[in-house]
Amino acid sequence: MLKQIIFIITLLVTIGVFAYSVSKIIALLKLTKKAYPIKDIWKRIIMTVKVAFFQSKIFRRPVIGFMHALVFWGFLVICIGSVEIVFDGVLGTERIFAKSGLLYDIITASGDIFGLLVLISVVVFLIRRVFMHVKRFHGIEMKKKFHTDANISLSIILLLMISLLSMNSSYIAYTPSYDITGTYPVSIFIAPYFHNMDFSVIYTINQISWWMHILLVFFFANYLPYSKHFHVFMSIPNVFVSRLESLGKLPIMENVTKEVKLMLNPQTAYSSPAETDAAPSRFGVKDVEDGTWKNFADSLSCTQCGRCTSVCPANITGKKLSPRKILIDFRARMKEKGKHLLKDKNYNDNKFLLRDFISEEEIWACTTCNACAKECPVNINHPTLIVDLRRYLVMEEAKAPSGLNAIFANIENNGAPWQFSPQDRLLWANELYIKNSLKFKV
Repeated sequence: MLKQIIFIITLLVTIGVFAYSVSKIIALLKLTKKAYPIKDIWKRIIMTVKVAFFQSKIFRRPVIGFMHALVFWGFLVICIGSVEIVFDGVLGTERIFAKSGLLYDIITASGDIFGLLVLISVVVFLIRRVFMHVKRFHGIEMKKKFHTDANISLSIILLLMISLLSMNSSYIAYTPSYDITGTYPVSIFIAPYFHNMDFSVIYTINQISWWMHILLVFFFANYLPYSKHFHVFMSIPNVFVSRLESLGKLPIMENVTKEVKLMLNPQTAYSSPAETDAAPSRFGVKDVEDGTWKNFADSLSCTQCGRCTSVCPANITGKKLSPRKILIDFRARMKEKGKHLLKDKNYNDNKFLLRDFISEEEIWACTTCNACAKECPVNINHPTLIVDLRRYLVMEEAKAPSGLNAIFANIENNGAPWQFSPQDRLLWANELYIKNSLKFKV
């Protein structure tokens, strides 16, 4: 009974803290602008299954990608076991899902196998991060705290797997073979190491492992919203709401569309009188509140894996741009300014996402080739945010590189990007000699 009471109190505290963290994130999302309507649900479900659940993009790096996929699939399977522990803790039962029979055998066997596979994968990940110094894990935006955060998260996952295998193997050791519920293909080989111990010692180890496992789950759930590993929660939803259009298609600016409609036909430009009286919104993105909820969701979903930056042609050739940094800076700026905006919508600290966090040099280095978006395992679209930052500079400050300014002037004066009069465009053809005219057969 005491165990039940302690568990219920712990669970309620965990849920309360997690709910508080999520409410803060939702409040910050409300500070941003709308992105696009979520349509074509079946297409989105298919895309989510392919990209998020089957980890299709991860497998572009086959070996390490497969190991990451194992960790993800293991997380999904082991979550079922964690749910069972919650029910057992609240109701005072033991292995409450055992009544499901064969299904329980499949679940416990899968959890036991994935416990070992995830443990091995996490050890490999820690070795790579601590000793191998993989290039894409480093960069000007990757501060020491990010590396520490990654190591803490991986260490927690490692302890979760150790406690799971310890809990299963000690359960097998103190339970008569005819009374064991579930199937444990890995723990059955660990259990013999407990046979020389007293029953009370084995049972104590089992209870310590049980509490250690679930408390780590509770702690991890509340640590994630403040960690780069928040993608554990955000990756699947972010893939579901990602853009369905081809990567090369840039979103139109609704406020520009409305301005054009206003010039052509003021009567149909706005859907309501309230819109007519509203002040024109800012063109492009200068600070986080100008971004969309999808921009913020992308920044929360970023795994900081560096795959985007490692394939960026601008970054590869030594330019300052790092697509990963754009997302990290957006999240950092929202964290810094968002808490003040929630109290005062007119808050101004005389700092902005553009220039104070992201330099002009960075955004103009982007070729909008979309290599970063194609490579991202959680369907983040970096170029849309970069282009919106450019849009602010061009449309609000009339500031662009000299080459682009020349193109803009030519379009305005000549109706084309070239520095030729429209009447002179076909002069190049005057010296052409066509021997035979085209013949068409009817």
